[in-house]
Amino acid sequence: MDARADSKSVKQLAAARRLIAEIGEALDIDVSVMLWDGSRVPLGRNVTGPLIFTIAGPGVVTSMLRRPTLDRLIRLYAKGRVGLEGGTLIDLGLQLQQKSTRNRLKGLSKRKLAAALLPFLFAPADRPGRSRDYAGDETGRGRAPEENRGFVQFHYDVSNEFYALFLDPEMQYSCAYFTDWTGTVDQAQRDKLEMICRKLRLKPGERMLDIGCGWGGLVSYAAKNFGVTAHGITMSETQLAFARDKIAAEGLSGKVTVELRDYALVEGQYDKIASIGMYEHIGLANIPVYLTKVRSLLADGGLFLNHAISRRAKRKQTRLGSRPEQRAIMRYIFPGGELDDIGHTVQEMEINGFEVQDVENWRRHYALTTRAWCERLTGRREEAEAMVGPEVVRLWLAYLAGVSLAFTRGTLRIYQTLVSKQAKGPSPLPPTRADLYR
Repeated sequence: MDARADSKSVKQLAAARRLIAEIGEALDIDVSVMLWDGSRVPLGRNVTGPLIFTIAGPGVVTSMLRRPTLDRLIRLYAKGRVGLEGGTLIDLGLQLQQKSTRNRLKGLSKRKLAAALLPFLFAPADRPGRSRDYAGDETGRGRAPEENRGFVQFHYDVSNEFYALFLDPEMQYSCAYFTDWTGTVDQAQRDKLEMICRKLRLKPGERMLDIGCGWGGLVSYAAKNFGVTAHGITMSETQLAFARDKIAAEGLSGKVTVELRDYALVEGQYDKIASIGMYEHIGLANIPVYLTKVRSLLADGGLFLNHAISRRAKRKQTRLGSRPEQRAIMRYIFPGGELDDIGHTVQEMEINGFEVQDVENWRRHYALTTRAWCERLTGRREEAEAMVGPEVVRLWLAYLAGVSLAFTRGTLRIYQTLVSKQAKGPSPLPPTRADLYR
């Protein structure tokens, strides 16, 4: 390194330390920043915790200065140019939430920030290439039916072995149900399967359909413990293979079947139908078609349980994907996904011939579920990276952390909605909910 380059590097390091010190004075959180020379700068007045935010080079600062977007930050993180050590992104996010970050940063001196950023303005910038993102239109607008399989497989066909690193033995990739806030996620997932079956009031000999059956946990549990004949559909080939092996291994081949099929092509009649974490995939424009199809598959007097993530209702509805964090989830994790608000979901159910019997909020349950998944994947990070590569692991860690934080602060919600097909005459349910908690 010549003297001129060395002088530039020294100025950039000094400027970075001033910049972080200014931000730290405003935030005052228990986190340190480690710069590319290994030095550390505290982001608070009394930093004693293990969390360290890492910056791999001066080009990171220049890159964010020229394009200060969430997508650029995600790409830098996916490529390992920024990172976090000593904990998870949830640990960092909770501190930022508690400190009202946006309000605190408003008080920063623009003059001091500009002076600190000046050495980076004309410097070479990191140019993070594309990470594992969806190649088509991730919003799913104007989707053709054949695109649905591509959306699903992009997310779920990473590998069964990867998901097994952080999921429970039943491979439940949806919100668990904690009967005790201090309980394990494995127990909470078993309790979730039990609660779904109880809400559906499953009885021996009934025909049950699971739309979006995942790795076959619910259909297997329902057949073993409630004596139903269960059928599951998925659009993920890796999930289908796992589910079929599971069914055979548990001796359920005569009671449980699964197939690779779009919900629109399912035929037959079922006494009970479950849709667990699938509603988010269909797209808002397709809700009437979806509910009409479900109703056509449900026998008179039958019950349908819809378990779905939702967003808050707005005075003026906007399409999902209008916010940067929403677009990022579509691009890198869940292409084609859209969230409804619970009021609109209930309205559409009634319009399409269902009677709403029960609605239950599981928001806090999913905050804990996704936190447990994030911590488990962090603990087995080396194994995961050997399977699918560091970029995929970083993207999933960021996704799980972001989702957990969103459920914690309430910007995301999740509801189980139980409806019946028969809107006249006797109710298909008992007079109270006591049977759910026996």
